[in-house]
Amino acid sequence: MGMGSNRGFDRSPIRSVFQRIRGPETPPGGVVVRVLLGTVGLAMAVVVLSLTPGLMNGQVVEIRREILDSQRRLGQVRQERSSLRQELNNLDGRVRDASVELANVERLVSISRSALAEVDFQVGSVGEENAARNLLHTRERLKTGTAVLHRRLRDIYKRGTLHSARVMLGAGSFSDLLTRYRYLRLIASYDRSLVRNVKQLETDLVQQNDNLQASMTSLGRLRQSRLGEVASFRAVEQRHLRAIDDYRAREARATSRLDRLTLDEARIGTLLTELEVRRTDLERAAARPGAAATALTAPVGTMDWPVDGELVYRFGREVRPNGTVLPWAGIGIRAPTGTPVRAVEAGAVVFAAPFEGYGLSVWISHGGGFYTLYLYLNELRVTEGREVAADDVVGTVGGATTPEGPHLEFQIRAPTEGGLLEALDPLAWLRAPGG
Repeated sequence: MGMGSNRGFDRSPIRSVFQRIRGPETPPGGVVVRVLLGTVGLAMAVVVLSLTPGLMNGQVVEIRREILDSQRRLGQVRQERSSLRQELNNLDGRVRDASVELANVERLVSISRSALAEVDFQVGSVGEENAARNLLHTRERLKTGTAVLHRRLRDIYKRGTLHSARVMLGAGSFSDLLTRYRYLRLIASYDRSLVRNVKQLETDLVQQNDNLQASMTSLGRLRQSRLGEVASFRAVEQRHLRAIDDYRAREARATSRLDRLTLDEARIGTLLTELEVRRTDLERAAARPGAAATALTAPVGTMDWPVDGELVYRFGREVRPNGTVLPWAGIGIRAPTGTPVRAVEAGAVVFAAPFEGYGLSVWISHGGGFYTLYLYLNELRVTEGREVAADDVVGTVGGATTPEGPHLEFQIRAPTEGGLLEALDPLAWLRAPGG
């Protein structure tokens, strides 16, 4: 479990072992939500810190400067790409929301039009049925009753006011007198009934006409209200159509910018690869013959965990339900804030400071190009340049402000044939839980 110096390594004896056990490389694409710098940027920072004092000549210093400058540009590109992808997701959601609202508005317009058609039908029905049937029928009855009443009045006028007395006095007997009396009484009753019917018909005609006018006025107001609703919904519909057009135009611009950033990222990645090849060549040329090679010494699957806890996320690609792809370069271990984090193997601390996207971080070099990384710390317990032994406390658990809550991200980095560092699956090295 011990560690020697991390200077002047010959990586070839241990490289083949890591090639057989290393996990899948973190994919360069995908939507990175929290890791602003990404796997390439983090790997390049580790590469820079891996340069030994014996190699710090003028060329290496210049290469280091170029690598750091390229890393910074790559970080900016990845950050802008992440922001653009987030903007695209937001725009896509806004388009969907606007489309749903537009569909609702169209349904409301259809409903209002149906209501307007019903109002028009009611207006037509009232005008045709009530006016043609009830009102006209009452007028006909009034006309007929008035004509009959006029004839009776003419008859009464022609016979004079003494007509009833003459009829009674002309009776030949008492029984004839009673018969004539009943006859005159029936005529008088009929005349009174005729007058009442005519008056009632006149009253009904006035009432029906008033009701008709009130109904027509009410339906007219209702129709105007429905027309106003249709116009209002049409205005809302036009606003949503304009908003959808605007969202789609912005989406097209963001997509175009995202394509350009992808090309920029590829160019920067190529530059980083070339710089790393140059750095490796210089390191190989400056390596001292006979220097001891050191690396992780714990057998695979037996290394102690840096902190005890359940896994929050695993190494590799994680596809979220919304389609977002997160390329995890390590594992997340949930633990309470402030829990001590321990070194899994002896080595030299090459970085102990805040790192953009990961907060306080500690990177330990174990020689031969192998590193362990402890990210999202709450506080640091070591300083750069310090030698640590296995199980030494290097910091405490942080990450409380991340979506995953308090946790530690643990990574293992190893060299490849091309000289670049790649992420390995830490679970291949750590002992099984409970083991």
